[in-house]
Amino acid sequence: PPPKVRATHPDCSVVLYFQEQEAECLEIIRSESQTPAPPGLPGQQGCLTEWDGVSCWSAVPVGQSRAVACPDILHVFKKSKALIWRNCTESGWSFPSPPYYNACELEAIGSSNDTEAKASYFVTMKVLYTCGYSTSLAALFLAIGIFSCFRKLHCTRNSIHIHFFTSFILRGAAVFIKDAVLFSDESIDHCTMSTVNCKAAIAFFQYSVLANFYWLLVEGMYLQTLLLLTFTSDKRYIWWYILIGWGVPMLTVCVWVVTRLQYDNHGCWDDYTSLYWWVIKAPILLAIFVNFLIFLNVTRMLAQKIRSPDISKSYKQQYMRLTKSTLLLIPLFGVHYVVFALFPEHIGVDARLYFELVLGSYQGFLVALLYCFLNGEVQAEIKRNWGKWQSSMESNVFNLATQDFTA
Repeated sequence: PPPKVRATHPDCSVVLYFQEQEAECLEIIRSESQTPAPPGLPGQQGCLTEWDGVSCWSAVPVGQSRAVACPDILHVFKKSKALIWRNCTESGWSFPSPPYYNACELEAIGSSNDTEAKASYFVTMKVLYTCGYSTSLAALFLAIGIFSCFRKLHCTRNSIHIHFFTSFILRGAAVFIKDAVLFSDESIDHCTMSTVNCKAAIAFFQYSVLANFYWLLVEGMYLQTLLLLTFTSDKRYIWWYILIGWGVPMLTVCVWVVTRLQYDNHGCWDDYTSLYWWVIKAPILLAIFVNFLIFLNVTRMLAQKIRSPDISKSYKQQYMRLTKSTLLLIPLFGVHYVVFALFPEHIGVDARLYFELVLGSYQGFLVALLYCFLNGEVQAEIKRNWGKWQSSMESNVFNLATQDFTA
């Protein structure tokens, strides 16, 4: 039997419904053409099975009729008991009566103005998240360069920050790659596209999203470790953090890819209504909720340390600064994703798109700002090296002037 076409996206349900019906009808036509007609009933004395673009009309002898119902597509056609008839004449099938556009009433789908407004909305969204990811990528590359160039900034904490920045860079790059592969050519039918390139782009996108969430989790775990170990870190933990941040997403995506190849290898693997989507979604939800618990525990520990009479004033100020940073890091911990975590994908689509695409695109810039550009240690190191460079330049100028004078 021919492979059944299944939906890869809810918006493609109409197109794929008719393609599935057409495939079934063409298979019936193919089987009838391979079956010899019974003796005394030549094939030309009737109307053969026909696909008219909407319905499949089974073969009937001359003088008989067929009736079909309106296409059964939810939220597209209103439920109707009306039937469309066609007669088999000596010259072939008659025209449908009544016509489809009279018998099958469409659901209210909005005016052309609504369609134009929706198209304009998505164009605006794409411009906003493109600007956001571009800004974030520039800031993240600069932040990684700062942490890498200055030797005094080489430590476990900043090493984790670099991995964290890299996960945001991968996520931004994955968005641009996915847009380029899936939407660069408007002539491509996205509802039936099922190429290796588009599947690879979706798999890379899912890996970058998972890695981003798990490095968010690592940052939360590391902050909790700093408090538990009295602001001292153990370098042995860095390998566990790397294993969690990069290894768990890689294992998850490999399982998801093998599952899709074996059991659900259709479309471009961007069907968020599929049960196999939970292979990706479940680890993301786990990281979000564990991070949320870590955030609550960190807040509790900070409150206890600040109220403690045994803590000196300087330490209290240090804890207060960390508390303010922690409160600013709420979006970095992915707490706002909890709002949408347990809702189906089709609920609150506009709000979800705004949070995940527009606000999420600027998240990398916020990370670089908090962890690097507003970091007092980084600012002091930049000022120190800037002063050394200025002194070196003044010394060189003085030496050159002295040489010219003595010459």
